[in-house]
Amino acid sequence: MRVLLCPLSNPGYLYSTLAIGRELRARGHLVAVLCGPSAVGAVARAGLLALNVEGYGPAGVLSVGSWHWVNEGAAQHAAVMGAARDIGADVLVTSVLCHGALLAAERLDLPAVVLGLAAWLWPYRGGGGEREEREWRLREVRGFYDEIRSRAGLAPRRDRYPERPLLGAAFLLRGHPDLEPRGAELPGEVVHVGPCAWEPPPASGAVAQVGRRTREVGKPVVYVHLGRRFGGNSLWPRLNAAFTDGPLQAVVEVGRSGGADPAPGADVLVVREPWMDPLVATASLVLTNATSAPVLAALRHGVPLVVAPNGSEQPVLAAACRRAGVAVPLPDRPEQAGRSLALAHADQLLAHRARRLGARLRASGGAAQAARIVLAQCSSPVPADRR
Repeated sequence: MRVLLCPLSNPGYLYSTLAIGRELRARGHLVAVLCGPSAVGAVARAGLLALNVEGYGPAGVLSVGSWHWVNEGAAQHAAVMGAARDIGADVLVTSVLCHGALLAAERLDLPAVVLGLAAWLWPYRGGGGEREEREWRLREVRGFYDEIRSRAGLAPRRDRYPERPLLGAAFLLRGHPDLEPRGAELPGEVVHVGPCAWEPPPASGAVAQVGRRTREVGKPVVYVHLGRRFGGNSLWPRLNAAFTDGPLQAVVEVGRSGGADPAPGADVLVVREPWMDPLVATASLVLTNATSAPVLAALRHGVPLVVAPNGSEQPVLAAACRRAGVAVPLPDRPEQAGRSLALAHADQLLAHRARRLGARLRASGGAAQAARIVLAQCSSPVPADRR
């Protein structure tokens, strides 16, 4: 089998797709990864064949930043088609939001498996909660898909269900049913596979260096992962207030959020690394905007969460974590942040629920289950209403 991975090249999308690629390669299949130039090194470290997208189109067509995935969607479609033809692909594995890849699969008559986030973002049958926000998200994403489809010269789709063309042959969620509202009925193509965890290994001595710094401070560690702000407020005023003269210290990852602004005297260590797992494993809490990667890393290690969402999937995933009882919100007022973190750190029930959900996530099958689903699509006939 020849598999083309064509995920978004940003780490939160790329690494989980590489985990599936490694499973497929271990089963004897040829796996190539179409990726942006900044991701070539990570693909090589995963032991997979990198196809630099610059050989097929603009460098940014697989980037989630600056709306490249929308503005260059037609170019993404052409790049994926070129790479798929070059390797003689039998199946594509792509990311949610990669509409160009879905259109390439349609043009080439190939199955496409879509790797989603940690929770279902669109409307569902049954259940309750967040209905208006979910419907708005689906309308927006379907609008982008239709726009890119038109630019690529394809006829409009006529689907009974608005989410249908976005699902591919199978849509994989990296979370667990416990993160969905009670009673929610997801489309039949949607499968929970769990985290699909992989990340580049740390450089020699990097983890030990962080450990030496935190041991010098001598306080329990909160791992802080700052995601994109989407126009929301910076967390730095709350971080500085919470970790100055308080009982906890912070290791703050800023690789996806731009600059850092720690106050003098705050117990804050700023890092910029392509990995987080060793730091999460030694943390007492994880404070995050509630993007999928840090939420799943925390839960895999049974570490409870404090959430401060801004945009994208953050509000839905933050609500899911709170509903599951594994997260508490970070107050908006800086003077309240430290007490809230201290209470969360001492909350044994919160920690128990995080460990319990973490065990369920670890048992979900992960990349191995996802690989089985990918391979199954190559031998499954496409229903008439999906063609």
